Amino acid sequence: MVSTGVCSYMSEKSKDDNSKTFLLSRTSDALDLPLPKRQTIAAAGMDLHANVHESTCIKKGARVLIPTGIKIALPLGYEAQVRPRSGLAFNFGVTVLNAPGTVDADYRGELSVLLINHGEEDFVVERGDRVAQLVIAKVETLSFAEVDELPDSVRGAGGYGSTGI
Repeated sequence: MVSTGVCSYMSEKSKDDNSKTFLLSRTSDALDLPLPKRQTIAAAGMDLHANVHESTCIKKGARVLIPTGIKIALPLGYEAQVRPRSGLAFNFGVTVLNAPGTVDADYRGELSVLLINHGEEDFVVERGDRVAQLVIAKVETLSFAEVDELPDSVRGAGGYGSTGI
């Protein structure tokens, strides 16, 4: 059962299924686009589709914000991560610039994907193209306690490259 309480947007699908259901809506101009879905039963990510109304060219080295026509509501303790599609990255050099892009539980606007073209040629996004994937993940909420010194560790303050190649 889905409740409209502040933290109860998630519902159990069935006792035998480990998946959960989150609230999702489409913008009025995206009703013809597919909903996000996994391409296989074991896939972690659900594909997001481009809600562009005309061909959108991403020039070599350029970045473009692509709308998806999707809005979501997550309960506290969850985030959505917008991640690249491996095929776009490998075949065309197109990836999500701020990967993974974080969608906070309290965000209710349309999800957009910030794509960048690292490829050798311009890349064209068409309406309905699968442009990214959405992964839902649990998030731990911690608080900080300020101290004068941190406890020692094996690594200490060793930074980049300090553990070898």
